[in-house]
Formats: sequence, C-alpha cells, structure tokens
Amino acid sequence: MPSLIPFDNSYARDLPGTYLPVQPAAPTSPALVFFNDGLAGDLGLAAGALRDSAAELLSGARLPDGAEPIAQAYAGHQFGGFSAQLGDGRAILLGEVTTPAGTRRDIQLKGSGRTPFSRGGDGKAALGPMLREVLVGESLHALGIPTTRALAVVATGDPVWRETDLPGAVLTRVAASHIRVGTFQFFAARQDQARVRALADYTIARHYPELADDPAPYLALFDAVIGAQARLIAAWMGVGFIHGVMNTDNMTLSGESIDFGPCAFMESYAPGTVFSSIDHTGRYAYANQPLILGWNLARLAEALVPLFDADQDRAVDLANARLEGIASRYHQEWVAVMAQKLALSGAEDGDAALAEAFLAAMEGQGADWTRSFFCLTDAAAGDAQALRAQFDDPAALDDWLPRWRARLAADAPARLRAANPRIIPRNHEVEAALTAATEGNLAPFEALLAAIRQPYSNDPALERFSLPAPQGFGRYVTYCGT
Repeated sequence: MPSLIPFDNSYARDLPGTYLPVQPAAPTSPALVFFNDGLAGDLGLAAGALRDSAAELLSGARLPDGAEPIAQAYAGHQFGGFSAQLGDGRAILLGEVTTPAGTRRDIQLKGSGRTPFSRGGDGKAALGPMLREVLVGESLHALGIPTTRALAVVATGDPVWRETDLPGAVLTRVAASHIRVGTFQFFAARQDQARVRALADYTIARHYPELADDPAPYLALFDAVIGAQARLIAAWMGVGFIHGVMNTDNMTLSGESIDFGPCAFMESYAPGTVFSSIDHTGRYAYANQPLILGWNLARLAEALVPLFDADQDRAVDLANARLEGIASRYHQEWVAVMAQKLALSGAEDGDAALAEAFLAAMEGQGADWTRSFFCLTDAAAGDAQALRAQFDDPAALDDWLPRWRARLAADAPARLRAANPRIIPRNHEVEAALTAATEGNLAPFEALLAAIRQPYSNDPALERFSLPAPQGFGRYVTYCGT
C-alpha cells in the first residue's frame, strides 16, 4: 500500500550536520480539529484517506511511513540581539513531498514536544496559537501573499501550561522550506564555511534553480532573496499586516511569510502600530518593517560574504553595493503595490507622492486601513460618502480625491475591487474564535475561516467580518504562544 505522504527527505540527505534526529512526543488522546482538504489536494495527497489518519499521523502518535524526523539548527538576531543557537525547539521536520506541479514542500510538526534545541522549554503548543497560524496563513494565501500554511491541527488531549492550563495541540505546517537567514547565521557564527556553501548550494537548487549556471551564483542568490523579500514586505504593507517578530530566524530564503505568533492586521491606520506584547520599543512596528527588511538582509550578507569573492575586500564591496540598493528596490515594490491598490493608470513620477498623500490624510483620523481602501471603489465612481465616513476630519482627503481621480485607469472600479479586500481576520473576531475553540466550540473559528478565505466577497452574509472592532475592544495585544 503506498504511503499516504510520499516523503523524500532531501534536507536530511543532502545537508548532514545541519540538524539533529528527534522523535515527536506521543499525545495522550489525539483528535483532529482542523484539516485543510484544499492544501492536501495541492500537495497531491489523498485528502480523504489522510484526513481519516491525521489524528495519529500528524500528531506524533505514529510516524508516517518514510518520515525522517529532524530538528533543524539555526541561530538568529532576536530584537537585535544575537543568539548563536536557537533551532527547532518545538518543531520537527518530518520530510518533504513533491507536488503534482513539481514543487517541493516541507511537512513539519509544530508543538510536538521537546527537541535538543528546546532550551528548557516544553516543546508543546496550545490550541489557540495553532489555530491562529491557520487563520493568518489562510488569510495571506487568499490575499495572494506567499506564506506557509497549515495542513492540520490535532488536539493532543494533554494540557499545556501558559500562565494557566490550556489544551495542547500540534500544527502541521507546510512550507516551501524552513531555510531561514538564521540557518546561515548558525554556521557562519561557527566559521563553518563548508556548510554555509553547502546550504547555499542546496537553497539555489531548491528555490532558485535558474541560478545554478550563473557565473556568480551566491551573489545571484543574494539578489534573488532581496527581490523575494522586498516583494513580500511590500505585500504585507499593502494589506496592513504586521508580523510582529521579524527576527532573522523568521525570515525565509524562499520569500514566504512564516511563524505567526504576535501578528495581526492593522485596523485604524497608525504607522507606529505594534501588536506584540514583548516589542516594547516598537522595533517591529508597521512602519519599521521595511527598515527591518534591510537590517535582516545585511545579516544574511554577513553570512554569505565569504562566498561572494575570494578577495574579501572585493566581497565586502559587492555585498555593500547590494545592501545600498535594498531601499530603492523595496520602494519600487511598494509603489507597484500602491499603484495597484489605487488603480492608477500607467506609471508616473508622482505616484509615490500620491500614495503617500493618501496615507497622510488617513493618519490620525481613525481611518480603518482595509475599509478605507475598499471604499475607494465607490469613490472612483463619484460617491465618496462611505470613504469620507472613515475619517474624523475628511478635509485632507477631500483635497486628495481630485488628484487621485485624475490618475485613475479607465477600468478603475474593477481593478479596485480586485486589489482591495473587504475581509481580513479582524482582531476581535480572531480572539472570539480562539477563545471559543479553547473552550471546545469550533463554530466561530470555522465561520471566520470560511470568511477570510473569501477576502474580496461582497456577500451580505459576511458583512460582520468586514467590520472593525467595536468600541470598548481596547488595544490589541498578541503573544508568542511559547
């Protein structure tokens, strides 16, 4: 009988010394809470049969045939401070599958118990944070933003202590890979250039095979990662997404969003918005995400620079030249995102200023990010009533509207509808759904999940999911879940 998950374990096979073998902890009474049939189909898996066995195979109760469970090593800068050894402290890579489209995807368990990298932690995860990963990943995916996704969540039947007892769970995460900036930092910090090179070669082969014959493949790899990450952060900014913990161990070489702990979507536009309970200085605030993009990529350059050229002075010059271009590369991607959200006709030198003027009009006015952009569709047709209602004082908006209308594409209404979602995971809805799920009621979670998978829907039945938090909800704070 063929395996339900036809594993191929290239990371374990090709990169010895970059991980440690480990076994997941067996849960007491695993029960399937969530299964992603659509993702299973995309992976080429038999969704029905896997769903029937998921409680065991995707919880650690029983290893799927062909799995070679490992904990990957990585380091990372966390809030600016370097930790030379982090690694998978509560995650285990089971292996990889190749999809019908020919792409390779990691299958990883998160919350499956202690590993050699747990550093005193229990390696477990609570149900609420794992369901948050589902909601955020599925929302970003529906919005067309590269992201890791959840294949399943299995309740373990075991309590997890996080200030109080919470129901434990294991998430099955699917990723293009789990290769992070911090993965390179781990070996660079140990001056293990052989493994840095092997990791770079593996990354090129897996994510950027077109670079294999480049005369300077490692520089080309760095360029490709700059491009992928600039596009990703610009896309986050376009939907008001705040990751919350942009540490170097949370930046992938593939350009996917990963690790959804203290994250949320901004509601009222405020550049300094922070949701993380531990980000006391605003390092990872909404407006700082592009700056952290450059900072993190500089750390990747430090790890890769010995590969850029045998002459170290020249290697540093090559790295610096690329680092100096990151801000302009990001700005180019951001302008492209904003031009799409504003349905601008063609491209003109003043487009960035036009977009910035809209944001300046929104700032301090209580204007909801998602609803303000959504209301542009009616405003383009001449009815700005709903848009003006987003602003405490619409005077600056009124000054901006004629300038914007003069730049609109002929098919602006259709383009605006396609570019600006109506539904995001609203913070009050997320918290209500996770609280109910923790108490055993999955109906609110399932309703919210169904809604966020249709971000551009105008279905009246989904109206409640488009509304900002009610008065009295208060400042929203998220936690890492460890």
